[in-house]
Amino acid sequence: MKEQLVTKKILKWYDLNKRSLPWRKNVSFQKRQYFTLVSEFMLQQTQVVTVIPYFNRFIKDIPNLKALSKVKSKKLIKLWEGLGYYSRVRNLKKTAQKIIKNFDGKLPDNFEDLISLPGIGNYTANAILSIAFNKAYIPLDGNIERVLKRYLYLKKERDIQKDNLIKKKSIFGMSSRPSDYAQALMELGALICKPTNPLCNRCPISKKCKSLLKKDFDLTKKNKKNINKYFLLKVYKKDQRYLLIKNTKFNFLKNLTIFPMEELSKPKNFDENLNFKMSNMNMNIKIKYVKNTRKFQSPYWINEKKLDNYMLPSFTKKIVKYLMRN
Repeated sequence: MKEQLVTKKILKWYDLNKRSLPWRKNVSFQKRQYFTLVSEFMLQQTQVVTVIPYFNRFIKDIPNLKALSKVKSKKLIKLWEGLGYYSRVRNLKKTAQKIIKNFDGKLPDNFEDLISLPGIGNYTANAILSIAFNKAYIPLDGNIERVLKRYLYLKKERDIQKDNLIKKKSIFGMSSRPSDYAQALMELGALICKPTNPLCNRCPISKKCKSLLKKDFDLTKKNKKNINKYFLLKVYKKDQRYLLIKNTKFNFLKNLTIFPMEELSKPKNFDENLNFKMSNMNMNIKIKYVKNTRKFQSPYWINEKKLDNYMLPSFTKKIVKYLMRN
């Protein structure tokens, strides 16, 4: 079947302009599957430029699925430290273990089996099938969504619903090079159809782009409610050391090391010291210095001057740095 003109133009542009990314290296089929799995987990909610050094370190220390399935949690978290959303790396290890146990050590090449694995949803399954297995799927990530919304001028709330975008993506057609084509569409959104100031003069499909014709590149955002939450964070300090605990209480930063905290329900006259955005949660944090540490059976003390020696989430490190300044 003859490829659509739009498909050919996008692929031609990609061949000339694609970035050299470590997970795109020309490697064996098995390595490509592993590289795709790791990179897709890392790229969930994280930009390419941030992921590159993490990916390189990760595959150097954990080169395959078998090694990933057996790696100690402490080492795993250390390699992920700074990327955030730590549930991703815990799910990545669980996925490796399931692949070793249930799929003879081979990454599944069908949608149903892929979405049965921890941390893999519709998008990641589509991305793996297209990129790693060269199957005719177009994963709908933020970059491709943006190209689609602008190309078809989708502005109304109902137009930008996920179900509608999935239907509309057929406008891009299919290619005899599915792996390259999925990455080409992502690359087009990342490098050309950027969130602000899109480079329309370099776009291979700009002639038929409805947003360019209307000179309107604004994107309608889905109404996403940010939830305000309030926390009292307790600081226990001895000399230059702070007391931390393992978080078994909150869903965010689960099982990681944080300061003792408690959530407050609609407090009055809340005078916050710190504010963090975590997913759709707006965290308002008030700091309270406390002296009595007897209730902690196994406190974990860290030296504020030796932060890099500890395996800590960025959230905790930022609080320590704030306390050192104030």
